[in-house]
Amino acid sequence: MRISEFRNGKAEARFRTAYERALTELWPGPRTALDVPTRFGTTRVHRAGPAHGQPIVLLAGSGGNALMWHAYVERLAERHPVLAVDTVGEPGASVQTAPILDGHDAADWLEDLLAALDVPAAHLVGCSYGGWIALHHQIRHPGRTAALTLVDPAGLADAGRRFYTWLVLGGLAALAPRPLRPRLARAVGNSAVLETELMALMRASTGFRRRLPLADTLDDGQLRRLSAPTLFLLGERSALNDARTVPERLRRLVPAARVEVVPGAGHALPTDDPAAVLAGILSAASPRTS
Repeated sequence: MRISEFRNGKAEARFRTAYERALTELWPGPRTALDVPTRFGTTRVHRAGPAHGQPIVLLAGSGGNALMWHAYVERLAERHPVLAVDTVGEPGASVQTAPILDGHDAADWLEDLLAALDVPAAHLVGCSYGGWIALHHQIRHPGRTAALTLVDPAGLADAGRRFYTWLVLGGLAALAPRPLRPRLARAVGNSAVLETELMALMRASTGFRRRLPLADTLDDGQLRRLSAPTLFLLGERSALNDARTVPERLRRLVPAARVEVVPGAGHALPTDDPAAVLAGILSAASPRTS
């Protein structure tokens, strides 16, 4: 069975150099790197913040790694332990050794990771594909999740031509000369292309063969099984989640969940409106008590 891996040693060395450079530039504060064994491979986790308390576990979107959360870690780590994860099978410092075939496998990988880290109850924060993994994990392993913050997650609606066009145009914009990127970012609705270090890391990952499953759409029965307190943050202009139909579906199937549509934001919600995403994560991490 196929697994995600680098095309050759040269491609891997190129990426590792870019990864360490980006890590130094984007995350200069204190952190501890952990390599955690799971049945699907070794997972790199960057830990920051206090030693005790309920951890916030950060899961990146497709093609990304822990560094996508670099602008959030310092604020989150002021009061909470933070575990920023390089998902197995994505370009990062994790190493996949067994295939992940579907959402069940992805959920089991995350359960292995949290169990190995001795995390009895985590606040999972997942963006896009990371949100899809968090959804499957909460359904398959309901006792491990204390709260969910899902940032324009995959798995709520079928990805159509609009979304894949957005992906392609964003990739092309990221390859453009830096002076052109602000104009292109506005044109394609993808502020992530303005993240210079992350775009350099993305270009360095072209020698990585990603072999993870597509995010399937969760059916009504699956969504009804969500039991943890959940915050859905959706971009008003998301190319993935329709801002009218998806919130209606969530409010019907998961009435206890909070559903917030962020005005003016798209699928690149963490860079489109970081203040809204940070406020959402912190509110879910510190729920109000009556």
